[in-house]
Amino acid sequence: MSSPMATGCAKTAVAADVAAVLRAEATAILEAADRLDPAPLTAAVDLFQKCRGKIVVSGVGKSGMVARRIAAAFNSTGAPSVFLHAADAGHGDLGLVQSGDVALIVSHGGESDEIISLLPHLRSREVPVVALVGNALSSLARSAAIVIHVPVDQEACPLNLAPTASAAAAQAIGDGLAVSLMKARGLNVEDFARNHPSGRLGRRLTLRVRDLIRGEEHHPRVVPTDAWSTVLSMMCRHAQGAVNVLDESQRLVGIITDGDIRRTVERVSADRLGSLTAQDIMTPDPITVVEDCLAVDVLSVMENRESQISVVPVLQGSSGACVGLLRLHDILRSGVG
Repeated sequence: MSSPMATGCAKTAVAADVAAVLRAEATAILEAADRLDPAPLTAAVDLFQKCRGKIVVSGVGKSGMVARRIAAAFNSTGAPSVFLHAADAGHGDLGLVQSGDVALIVSHGGESDEIISLLPHLRSREVPVVALVGNALSSLARSAAIVIHVPVDQEACPLNLAPTASAAAAQAIGDGLAVSLMKARGLNVEDFARNHPSGRLGRRLTLRVRDLIRGEEHHPRVVPTDAWSTVLSMMCRHAQGAVNVLDESQRLVGIITDGDIRRTVERVSADRLGSLTAQDIMTPDPITVVEDCLAVDVLSVMENRESQISVVPVLQGSSGACVGLLRLHDILRSGVG
């Protein structure tokens, strides 16, 4: 059985190994940034932007994994892209490559047999090749229309063999190309949201107030002249923590929350409660939101206040009519917060 001291030393050694790899990969990325040649980068982004088809990103081994991730980055930023495993290309997957496409091939050495075998088939389809390569004198580099040279002096692997720092640098440059292309294409928040409809990010970018409020039959509302008992009945029936007070045109004139009820009970004698109306209890001119607002923006309005609010009336943008209530709980339950 190992001693606590030995276990502690082992943990320290592992942490030191991981830290060393992080530093080595960070160094490789920083050195790649210092060595960048702007001309091929600019030419590559220009080629991608003018592409009439899709960006086909290819590689094998660890470079293939990097290529797959770069293809995902292009798709994420609005540039249609696919990953083509160079080893599978000759077994039918070349069918996804069409004239009008552009190829980005990732390879540290630039001499993989699968990559070299792929090149003539890309030429026959008139698909220009951008090489993201560590060896500027390689067969891949000599065959490419544009060469982005990514030299790495030392891998993070102690044997200087496993593609670690070189893969990190290639991945970072791929991300840089995707971001630069996104800017060149003028992608905005709405465009980005259309490509990310799922998950927490997608919800934050796409979910709107109208998606969260309940239907007309679940809208708790009273008129200013309704009695105290009617207000209480409506609040109990809908259990949303508030009711809207509307005039005859369905315009909002106030809101009555649980807090308003408590404050009314504290300030009014028991014998007067029965004569109170909604107008006597309500908070006039409350904070409101329109149904087209992003839910995440409403969350900010509700939380970033000296005194937080837990429910807000919702107005229709075109008519200004009050169409419901939105609770803080509804937003948080949606996964936006």
